[in-house]
Amino acid sequence: MYGSHGRRPPRATRGRRGATIRRRARALAAVLAGAALLLAGCSSSGDGKGGGSASSEPSPTVGQRPKSQAPYWVDPAGNAARQAASYEREGKSAEAARMKKIAAQPVAEWIGTEDPRGQTERVTKAAAKVDRSALLVLYNVPHRDCGQYSKGGAKDAAAYRKWLDAVVAGIGDRAATVIVEPDALAHVVAEGCTPRKFHDERYGLLAEAVTELKRLPDTTVYLDAGNPDWIRDTGALVEPLRRAGIAEADGFSLNVSNYQTTASNIAYGKELSPKVGNKPFVIDTSRNGNGPLEGAHGDEEAWCNPPGRALGEPPTVETGHERVDAYLWIKRPGESDGECKGGPPAGRWWPAYALQLARNAKG
Repeated sequence: MYGSHGRRPPRATRGRRGATIRRRARALAAVLAGAALLLAGCSSSGDGKGGGSASSEPSPTVGQRPKSQAPYWVDPAGNAARQAASYEREGKSAEAARMKKIAAQPVAEWIGTEDPRGQTERVTKAAAKVDRSALLVLYNVPHRDCGQYSKGGAKDAAAYRKWLDAVVAGIGDRAATVIVEPDALAHVVAEGCTPRKFHDERYGLLAEAVTELKRLPDTTVYLDAGNPDWIRDTGALVEPLRRAGIAEADGFSLNVSNYQTTASNIAYGKELSPKVGNKPFVIDTSRNGNGPLEGAHGDEEAWCNPPGRALGEPPTVETGHERVDAYLWIKRPGESDGECKGGPPAGRWWPAYALQLARNAKG
């Protein structure tokens, strides 16, 4: 299942991978706070980083965020919403309140492989019904994750293209913001990870994904560019991003499933942006409230389910920075990074970790 994707760089590498959000007419955007949709059949089975949200259980009504602040769909039947409802039934009011900090925010849907068109259609249609954009993640590139916790992906290029076609058909003319293949480029740049014989294929598939998605009438696309503690030389990402289609994309994404601070990501993104045509970027703030784990230089998996972390800034397009299109919750808070530090498989829902993130959050 998609989730914290076990994004880890090879042992030789420190750190880990780590529309243009159309700020369209924010002043005119209708605020639909309180609008809700019970979606029993919306599943998230992204095979690694994110977990599933499919359930036929009744779930509490979750309102949408004001569109001018966060134009993305809040899933009223997501893991956190259902967990909050469960805690309420058990009389665990403190736990329920903490879980609602997650349930109230839009989080990304990682598109799986079982029914990519059906899953994408369900999410984009649910979002369209409440006048929101779906936030989606593609994470199925062949030879994914360097054989680590979220290893896998499509068996070959043909299988990836077939899967991509299904996702594109599932989006159709509905509004969507898509993060393209977290870690894929950083794993090419990082030595000892993705074998060189697969590099050209990967660049080609990423460029095709960007091209196909941008042919849709209302889709915004961000190519993933890792995080500031992974590929520290931004210049090393310029040619890979170019070959992967950054010129046609709306921008790039940073910090997906990682814990680097928002400030460090802003500085990194502003350094990289002029090198790739002044493209804007988005930052995953889902779990970076306390930054990365300190004093863990000897831990090669310091990025994997680190203790003491916290939710970061809530998703918003009001970042206060010209090049920063949005803070997003791309990694779904409460879903495991992998089988480390007592965690379940990558992408599996882990309520105890979700509570920890919410408990440690500011505000």
